[in-house]
Amino acid sequence: MSLPAPAPPLYLVDASLYVFRAWHSMPADGFHDADGWPTNAVHGFARFLLDLLERERPRHIAIAFDEALDSCFRNALYPAYKANRDPAPAELKRQFAYCKALCAALGLPVLAHREYEADDLIGTALTRARGDGFRGVIVSADKDLSQLLQANDEQWDYARGQRWGAAGVKARHGVHAHQVADYLALCGDAVDNIPGVPGIGSKTAAVLLGHFGSLDALLERIDEVAFLRLRGAATVAARLREHRAQALLCRQLSTITRDAPLEDAAPPFARASVDTGTLSAFADAVGFGPMTRRRLEAVGDRPTAAMPQG
Repeated sequence: MSLPAPAPPLYLVDASLYVFRAWHSMPADGFHDADGWPTNAVHGFARFLLDLLERERPRHIAIAFDEALDSCFRNALYPAYKANRDPAPAELKRQFAYCKALCAALGLPVLAHREYEADDLIGTALTRARGDGFRGVIVSADKDLSQLLQANDEQWDYARGQRWGAAGVKARHGVHAHQVADYLALCGDAVDNIPGVPGIGSKTAAVLLGHFGSLDALLERIDEVAFLRLRGAATVAARLREHRAQALLCRQLSTITRDAPLEDAAPPFARASVDTGTLSAFADAVGFGPMTRRRLEAVGDRPTAAMPQG
């Protein structure tokens, strides 16, 4: 009896993470476009993207960008959401547009929306692709995205070379994949300016979810919290009662949406043919050197149909 074929992978790239990383790690001097604007983030992102395409040769892939920097639906729920972040400078915004254009020229489906974050677009794309028999490979170090992982999915911190599946989330964060949003609702997330419940840290949040299973069950059984073998249990119970509404709001903020609009992109997010003319003009505009140009040409020369399913 033959075993069923493994589910084909859909690679979902959290592009903004790698654009920001390149922006901060690569010097602006020496990387400029024809108008004198810096292109260091474009060069760094291109290196990452080429590494990924050369290594994995994916047939199905989507690149998600954050455009909802201050217009996300979460800002309407909680105006302070991500208010701790400085606005992106014009030099970086211009490079984000370049990075999107690079992906489009390479035939890679691009996901972006003014009201939904990259996480929501990744969650929606994965949810839809599962209906077509795909499993997800989420290329990002963002802990929020671990909530999307199911049995055959994996998350990949590309920079550190670390991969984990749903079963590996607890070892990393102290809770199971399906508990990540509840966990962040309790202990908060300083990166996104989500407050959580005052006085409840990551260890306490993990203990509470380990005992009750979910935020809903915890709030229904608050009376039991004071009797747990937990330091300051009575105080924790009091804070949960006082900040019940805030905990529920924080869960809304930390839960990844699975039904965001994907604009023109649609499953199975197959790679399209490379637009060689546009790609060549793009390389001229951002000042790519001969080595990057050769790599771009080599990636473009590989016919999609011949790519292995890895």
